[in-house]
Amino acid sequence: MATSTATKETFLAPEAPQTGKIYNFIEAHAEKNGSRPSPQFFLSGADAGDQVEIPHAIYEVLVKTVEAMRKGLAITITPSSMTLTTQQAAELLGVTRPTLVRLLDAGKIPFEKPGTHRRIKLEDVLAFKEVRKAEQYEALDSLGALDDENSEAATIRMKKARAVAAERRRQHKE
Repeated sequence: MATSTATKETFLAPEAPQTGKIYNFIEAHAEKNGSRPSPQFFLSGADAGDQVEIPHAIYEVLVKTVEAMRKGLAITITPSSMTLTTQQAAELLGVTRPTLVRLLDAGKIPFEKPGTHRRIKLEDVLAFKEVRKAEQYEALDSLGALDDENSEAATIRMKKARAVAAERRRQHKE
């Protein structure tokens, strides 16, 4: 079996019919059963019985990849141990580079400075992003502590606003 090194790779979208069958299967299953298929899919070899079950995490990557490729988008797979520049990390967090530098200098996100430039691990940026999101939801909940109905509505609005902002960022990068 061939092995692959952990490098950043970009895959261009194949012709629509190739991804269309997979997408149609996933969507038909979801419509029929009310949810997407559980990860009981297999990667099979040429010989009978030569197969392995695809784990849930890999299945989710496959679903997202197929959805994007079906839209004609290219896919980039980046190992999580990758280090980012301050500009790349700022873009990932949706902040300006000076704001990111302030976060780094305040010790909010770990970084290395091997020479004159800061390098941030992707996993540290993603961890900070999750902590920040959790803090935002906690703040929202504390603001609406007196009125649970309004708090829940505000949380729903915030989730929708985050989704809209994320979609705008994706469209802006295209």
